[in-house]
Amino acid sequence: MKIIILGAGQVGGTLAEHLASEANDITVVDTDTERLRDLGDRLDIRTVVGHCSFPTVLRQAGADDADMLVAVTNSDETNMVACQVAHTLFRTPTKIARVREAAYITRTELFSTEAIPIDVLISPEQAVTNHIKRLIEYPGALQVLDFADGQAQLVCVRAYYGGPLVGQELRQLRAHMPNVETRVAAIFRRDRPIFPTGDTIIEVDDEVFFIAARGHIRAVMSELRRMEDGYRKIIIAGGGHVGERLAEAIESRYQVKIIEINAARCRYLSDSLDTSIVLQGSASDRDLLVEENIDEVDIFLALTNDDEANIMASLLAKRLGARKVMAIINNPAYADLVQGGAIDIAISPQLATLSTLLTHVRRGDIVSVHSLRRGAAEAIEAIAHGDRKSSKVIGRRLSEIKLPPATTIGAIIRNDEVLIDDDDLVIQADDHFIMFVVDKKYIRDVERLFQPGLTFF
Repeated sequence: MKIIILGAGQVGGTLAEHLASEANDITVVDTDTERLRDLGDRLDIRTVVGHCSFPTVLRQAGADDADMLVAVTNSDETNMVACQVAHTLFRTPTKIARVREAAYITRTELFSTEAIPIDVLISPEQAVTNHIKRLIEYPGALQVLDFADGQAQLVCVRAYYGGPLVGQELRQLRAHMPNVETRVAAIFRRDRPIFPTGDTIIEVDDEVFFIAARGHIRAVMSELRRMEDGYRKIIIAGGGHVGERLAEAIESRYQVKIIEINAARCRYLSDSLDTSIVLQGSASDRDLLVEENIDEVDIFLALTNDDEANIMASLLAKRLGARKVMAIINNPAYADLVQGGAIDIAISPQLATLSTLLTHVRRGDIVSVHSLRRGAAEAIEAIAHGDRKSSKVIGRRLSEIKLPPATTIGAIIRNDEVLIDDDDLVIQADDHFIMFVVDKKYIRDVERLFQPGLTFF
């Protein structure tokens, strides 16, 4: 695909890196020559210096015959105008834009072909908020992903010493839980993927990705690790867009306190939130944390825009007795450094946003894509279309489908049923496949499985 990315920041740069490695024709546009030079040196892409919404700049970037425009600059207005220009002057087929401001997002009538022609709206703040909310709902999970409108979930947990299945073969999972349908999709051991088979033995500290129907998730988690008590008391450091949205989403079920340094923002949060307590101060203020009984807090969430501030506040909160700490960390080098140590979970806004973008880049009928393990692996939901003649999967048993290497089928979702672990299952039209691809170089092969042949019309 020929893709133009507007904005060479964290999201634009991460997206360019992932898409360039998949043999796409990528052009990145930005006003920052230094950032473009850095990207150009590392990746096989074109770069264009200029204002992202200017028609002359877009033409220079190749908008005349681009398949997709992805506008992810730091300015909502620039992103929206760029999509309008691309539509009016160049008839770009697919236009994706990052729009952060709630004042725009809540007005859905703004984003239509007759108004501002944006095909896909992306809000990184909302993606991150949803990600954190799911982690709060499942204590002990490192990642929780929804498929088929939440009917099935893929969950990553770290196997702990003392878990019932640790030291046993995977095939024992069925014996332990005869009434629960689940499948281990992948295991990462010391950062290396292990293709799971029935005789794979789970070791302490393995990161285990398993898929199950939503109602069975907690039962499977309890087999792999000691179940944690639910969370009650939560402190959010940073009252920006993410902090505000998260507090709004969870304050009815948890005791929430927000620490925000800006006085005007504190007043705004106090007025707009119902039960959350808003405190003015620094999240790195030891006396403030002690005063607010940090040692009784279940989760401390550092959600400011500053990586260093988030790391320092999290380390302090953990030392003072917070049960679990999570932090937003934009810099991938920092994230790999701190996760699993004093900071329990490092949250990457770029990866949350990247998953949404990849859904629209993938070929075939791909419903959702989730980028995992810093982009090294992907979980994909695809729909089977056609008939036995035109499709490579319909009318065949699961055991007959020739999967690309490093790919597992975690589940099939048919209507309201989540079907797992049945090799004799015959695939029907409109079945949803949940797949885990450990090596991204096989993504194209997976896409081809779900592209109907010429007889499908």
